[in-house]
Amino acid sequence: MTRTLTPAWQPVDADGMEDLVLTLDDNGFRAESVVMRVEDATRFGLRYTVTGDAQWRARRVEISLLDGDRTLVLQGDGAGRWTDGDGTPLPPLDGALDTDITCTPLTNTLAIRRLGLAIGESADIVSAYVTVPDLTISADPQRYKRLAPKLYRFESRDSDFMCDIAVDDDGLVLDYPGLFRRA
Repeated sequence: MTRTLTPAWQPVDADGMEDLVLTLDDNGFRAESVVMRVEDATRFGLRYTVTGDAQWRARRVEISLLDGDRTLVLQGDGAGRWTDGDGTPLPPLDGALDTDITCTPLTNTLAIRRLGLAIGESADIVSAYVTVPDLTISADPQRYKRLAPKLYRFESRDSDFMCDIAVDDDGLVLDYPGLFRRA
């Protein structure tokens, strides 16, 4: 059975909007989105597609800036190894099962769904962290803890950033205080 979800988000601290189409089926998911932002006097737009398996592991990430200037492609094997679009291994990302794209809360959903935490449980993960709009990548240690049926605590393990994220029944972000809210 195929389901299609169409959430939209607004950044809290900047002007902009994200419009997402998330298609789910027995084999996995496909997320296609357009993001438009004005942040710190920098204006950018981008398209991204994240394709993943039934365990919510991102297997392919494609990000293109709308100015046509830059594109990033990451391919994951589902076991924590990544390559670029040409198949060149990216050893700094070894161990990263998740992706985290800075301009969207969707990537929090991927980790939340993949982990399947019970209330009170937490898990440490490593994400392939993509900063936007410069499209740089790095490994980023993170922690998720499930506080309530629809509430998760996100913590960066290499900084003091922590935030409690409210989600809907599908694990899609409703409110990420200070960063995103559902439109």
